[in-house]
This record gives sequence, structure tokens and C-alpha cells, in this order.
Amino acid sequence: LAHCAVGLEYPVGDRQKSQVFIGKLLAPFVRGAALGEKPFGKNAPTGPEFKIVDEREFAAEHRKLSGLVTRFCDLGASGADGKVHSFFGRLSGEQWGRLMYKHLDHHLRQFNC
Repeated sequence: LAHCAVGLEYPVGDRQKSQVFIGKLLAPFVRGAALGEKPFGKNAPTGPEFKIVDEREFAAEHRKLSGLVTRFCDLGASGADGKVHSFFGRLSGEQWGRLMYKHLDHHLRQFNC
């Protein structure tokens, strides 16, 4: 839950980071696949800012993630438009929506939700 929340903090504007150099090189080649119809595969690389290594309280993380999902939806595509993803760079609001849907779907499938 905490990992998914970090991902949503970028398009709602709570976190900001410039695009990493490797993303500038590789994103044009993988952006289409990442934003396409096919679900994310297993064992995709994860940026260090998305890795959760400490203990968290489930209920608190659930509330946080739920609140971020609500904010993201309430902001709509225009609210996320132009925000920078640390690997893919500047994304449109529609691209953020697709990416966040696929990311949440990927992790919910891990737990058969």
C-alpha cells in the first residue's frame, strides 16, 4: 500500500522529481509498452524512492492510499497533466491515469484482489 501511495504522490503534486538520466535514454523505447493494454509483468525494476523497507501500519497506509486515489480522481486528467514521472518524464494526464491504473492493478493482482 505504501509503495502504491508513493506512486500516486507524483501526479497529485505531493512529490516532485526530475527524470533520471537512464529514463531519458530508455523511456522512448519502453513507454509504449508501459502505457499499452498489456498488464505489467513480474519483477519490473523499481526506483529507490518507491521501495518501502520499513514497517508500516496497514490501516494507516490503507487510508493514505485511499485518500490519494480519491484526490487523483477528483483532480482529473488536467490535474496530473504535465507532471514528471521519475523514469518516463513528463506525462499527459491521460498517460498518468493509464499508468496509475496499471500500477494499482498490477499490485492488486499480486494479492488476488
